[in-house]
Amino acid sequence: MSKVAIATTSQLAADAAAEVAVAGGNAVDCALAASLLTMNTEPGVCGLAGGAYITVWKPGEKPITIDGNVDAPGRGLNPEELGRGGIEVTMEYGGGVTTIIGPGSVGVPGSLAAVELAWQRYGAAQWKDLFKGSIDATRAGFPLSSACHHYLHYSGKPIFGKSKDGFNALHDRSGQLRSEGDKIHVPHLADSLELIAEEGARSFYTGELGHRIADFLQESGGMLTRNDLTAYSAVIRDSLCIKIGDWNIATNPAPAIGGAMLAAMLLAFSREPVSQWDMTSLGRLVEVQAATLDYRKRKLNSAVHVDAAVAEMLLQAQSGLLLDKWASASTVHTSAVDADGLICAITASAGYGSGEMAPDTGIWLNNCLGEIELNARGLLIGPPGTRLPSNMAPSAARRGVEVLAAGSPGADRITTALHQFFVNYTQLDMSLEQAIRQPRVHTDFGGAEPVVAIEPGIQLPEIAHAVKRYPEIGMYFGGVAAASHDPRNGFNVFADPRRAGGTRIV
Repeated sequence: MSKVAIATTSQLAADAAAEVAVAGGNAVDCALAASLLTMNTEPGVCGLAGGAYITVWKPGEKPITIDGNVDAPGRGLNPEELGRGGIEVTMEYGGGVTTIIGPGSVGVPGSLAAVELAWQRYGAAQWKDLFKGSIDATRAGFPLSSACHHYLHYSGKPIFGKSKDGFNALHDRSGQLRSEGDKIHVPHLADSLELIAEEGARSFYTGELGHRIADFLQESGGMLTRNDLTAYSAVIRDSLCIKIGDWNIATNPAPAIGGAMLAAMLLAFSREPVSQWDMTSLGRLVEVQAATLDYRKRKLNSAVHVDAAVAEMLLQAQSGLLLDKWASASTVHTSAVDADGLICAITASAGYGSGEMAPDTGIWLNNCLGEIELNARGLLIGPPGTRLPSNMAPSAARRGVEVLAAGSPGADRITTALHQFFVNYTQLDMSLEQAIRQPRVHTDFGGAEPVVAIEPGIQLPEIAHAVKRYPEIGMYFGGVAAASHDPRNGFNVFADPRRAGGTRIV
């Protein structure tokens, strides 16, 4: 009898999660194992030394979100040593992206601390079991995925050419990026993972690995110190909860932005009933996206007190004022549910990547301080220990005995992709597969004026914004991965065809 369902970024990760399920793991164990594998086998798209959020909803308890996002570094440094070590680069990726890389862009990583805290609180498997799939894959070599190859086409040399080990792992002897499907061997990575599997996360924060990383960054002119790693801790927060129809939905709370954006979109859109996607409902979808994203651009991106700005946005969304007032890279996700009703959703990111890799570790470091479009305050975001903002919105939902885990990669498209998925699944009664396959709309506020991007199969009414029509569905519009369980009908699971995902029911 099946007991766990997993939807994640790759089939390799789903298979690793299945091994943990067979070994006695629950939904949390399986999600953690899959997430660890995606962090270590999706070069460019994600990395172990980044940030992660883990939403867990155990039956009979309130949902919580473990905040393992990146912190601002610099503990123990003099004021004049802060804000240093950044290098601005521009890539053609996504129509043109400017970001800050280099040692100064590296924030204090939190993913491993979050993984360990989730396992300590909810796990049933052995700690070493969570790492077996990652160690085996990195030791034997893993295939370069289509998503990674697409991003590395733009970032391979300007960003991931900074480290000799990293460059050689991704490029052939002639210096050309390896082809999609080619086997990737990252030197020393499997050894680092074996050390963490043996010693726990402390090896990364207070042990040999952490010392290598911090010392390397200090020698290279960055801000992260040994004190930063020692002081880091993941934080358990009450999830942001809303009710839409018969569904109770729990997602990522402030100071993250993604969950609040998703909640605001769901609340604002649900004020009027919808029975199908037509000219009226699609027009309202664009209106809701534009109003919410405009609020974010005006108030959330630069807010010092994010909680207050989020509370105001949600209040406006519930009351209808949000619409009345409106006038004008990279992540991986895993969803898992089990037959006991335990739900786990994990989203992780390392930004666009700093390109930095401490010698003999095999671990690429994040550039989360340098994600300009998300972190408007730059390398000096705040005092050391300040938690960075995030688009990530791992979500869990319940309707009676039915449970659902969902999330998506995709930068600012995370919330618009998840909003449309939840409308499709919870309001329009589409199947899990239909709800994910349905063509999407995204209102882009990245330029001077909003542009509405649409996938094939969507006919919009007359709107006041420019429209960009994409010739086919693609990873620009996110990559939703969802898993559900209903004791009456069993498990259901689906991973977005917009990027090569993987699923297993064990």
